[in-house]
Amino acid sequence: MTDATIAISILWVFLFVYSLLGSVDFGAGFWSMIYGRRSEDGRAAELANRYLSPSWKVTNTFLVLFVVALVGFFPGATLGLASVLLVPVCLVLVLLTLRSAFLVYGYSVHRYGRTISIISGVTGLLIPGLLVSVLPVTLGGFIMETPDGGLMLDFGKLLASPTLYAHLAFGYATELFFSALFLADYSREARDIATYRIYRRWAVIFGPFSLLTALAVTLTVQPEAAWIVAGFREQRVGFTLSAAAFVIGYACLFVPRQDGWKGHSRAAVVLVILQYAFASYAYGRAHLPYIIYPQLTIEASITNPAIFRSLLISYIVSALLLVPVFYLFWKLFLKDRRYFENKPE
Repeated sequence: MTDATIAISILWVFLFVYSLLGSVDFGAGFWSMIYGRRSEDGRAAELANRYLSPSWKVTNTFLVLFVVALVGFFPGATLGLASVLLVPVCLVLVLLTLRSAFLVYGYSVHRYGRTISIISGVTGLLIPGLLVSVLPVTLGGFIMETPDGGLMLDFGKLLASPTLYAHLAFGYATELFFSALFLADYSREARDIATYRIYRRWAVIFGPFSLLTALAVTLTVQPEAAWIVAGFREQRVGFTLSAAAFVIGYACLFVPRQDGWKGHSRAAVVLVILQYAFASYAYGRAHLPYIIYPQLTIEASITNPAIFRSLLISYIVSALLLVPVFYLFWKLFLKDRRYFENKPE
């Protein structure tokens, strides 16, 4: 493997983990907003908030790791990416700052709980939408070259393109599906069958939409992006495995259990994660060697070998330190029923 391939693989891992955590994080904020004022379903909002309370900090950690790795490993792409993605990235940063600030104060100033819930829910939809909008930009057809050789995004063409809205629909369907599925399993862990039924129902509804919108993305790509469609055909094995994992995982939601609960949510979560892993790997392979087609490639943007080795060692050491911390986080906040029920030891 070349240095560029190893570096882009590290970025893929960070992006994949962030997409999973972000889907649940932003989705939990949305569900908390939806159920926050419905007294009959108040436990659904409470459980979403219990997940959200510690998890948003961990989610942002992987976003920081991704950005630092991108700038460190691919400095040659930084200027081009900054020029093209200036507006969506700045909006994401503003919304993340707003959301984080209100989440911090939300657990000390309870009188503004509803306002904070609305901000968390609205930004939980806006931020993923802005992040997903980056994908069609990288496929080509929306980038203009300036007279001085720089790059500029053609916003008019992007906003008029059906592929942008197909990507947005896919992002939202995936976020709401996976967050509902995860919160259903979280409810099962808390032994809360009423909340489990609420989130399981939403997972059943949004599951097929996530698959249909993924198909819509491939059918609406710009003519300039025919190269990525050809790449999809070459990676058909990965996409087939992804579809198979989804079908099996979705079917797990309907299998009855001996304890009376309908559906094996834990198996469904694991299989859907495998679905996303297969699909994102196949998509990434189809996208190589371009970061933005056709202007930026990984080989042309990679840093020099000395800095690459230093960064690689630093990330290996960081992983050795962070993995035990994340495992402890999982044990404390995702497995301990005393936390679900807010009970002292």
